[in-house]
Amino acid sequence: MTCSSHANSFLDKPINFPSPAKLNLFLHIVGQRSDGYHNLETLFQFVDHSDTLTLTATETPDIDLLTPIEGVNYEDNLIVKAARLLKLKSNTTLGVKISINKILPMGGGLGGGSSNAATVLVALNTLWRCQLSLSELAVLGLSLGADVPIFIHGFSAFAQGIGDELTAIEPHEYWYLITKPECSISTQQVFTAKDLPRNSKRLSPSALNSRDFINDSFHNDCQTLVIKHYPEVAKLLAWLVEYAPSRMTGTGACVFTRFSSQHEAQSLQAKLPKGISSFVAQGLNKSPLCSVIAKLSLNK
Repeated sequence: MTCSSHANSFLDKPINFPSPAKLNLFLHIVGQRSDGYHNLETLFQFVDHSDTLTLTATETPDIDLLTPIEGVNYEDNLIVKAARLLKLKSNTTLGVKISINKILPMGGGLGGGSSNAATVLVALNTLWRCQLSLSELAVLGLSLGADVPIFIHGFSAFAQGIGDELTAIEPHEYWYLITKPECSISTQQVFTAKDLPRNSKRLSPSALNSRDFINDSFHNDCQTLVIKHYPEVAKLLAWLVEYAPSRMTGTGACVFTRFSSQHEAQSLQAKLPKGISSFVAQGLNKSPLCSVIAKLSLNK
């Protein structure tokens, strides 16, 4: 398949795309596969707090990241990898200039890097007019990371396998105070740790009918490990649970605390101990990227 620049109205026009954070409302590790990956059962939900990527499709073939991310080698940046991957898949002669306004913390368990990669794939599929389906994009995305497909599909989901087998689900869109202590955690180090729990029981289908996923029926197996090795996370969690239901997302270090209203979340935010970064956001069952792509598709 080849993308064409013929009569492409998107060329040379900078367009902004949101790249949202996600929460793992729970994360159960139900086993380890022979290839080293883990079988998971997790519930993904987006929040209305996003990096912003600005993409300008060009007739020249170069892929240029105008805003390198500190601490990330250019060749290892998932933004660059995603653009190159789609360019190779589509055989397009077009290129792109990309800049990012990054507000999501790295090493936080919010999926920022995966979200960035997914936004690039979905956005360029439209800007370059590649016409790949979301399922085809998700297959490409999976080669970049297990969390990339959920951001491509753009709906809250119960995920199984390595996190790529998705069943749509609509948990309540609560308000969250999302906090991060002064540490960052490597996903790879968590999943390769010898003392990581890997034997959670699989959930029954009826368990997903719950309105409350922050209770004793659900947990985050990574949290069990992290609080042993990162006292900063353990201390923050212990403080937060005194006020409202709280849990670590992903492999950490971010913790989310659930509230019924924005005001309640902001009230606790004002009391946070020194050295804790934070933001307040509402859960979303549909990624904000979906509506941007829909509008662009109408204006082709």
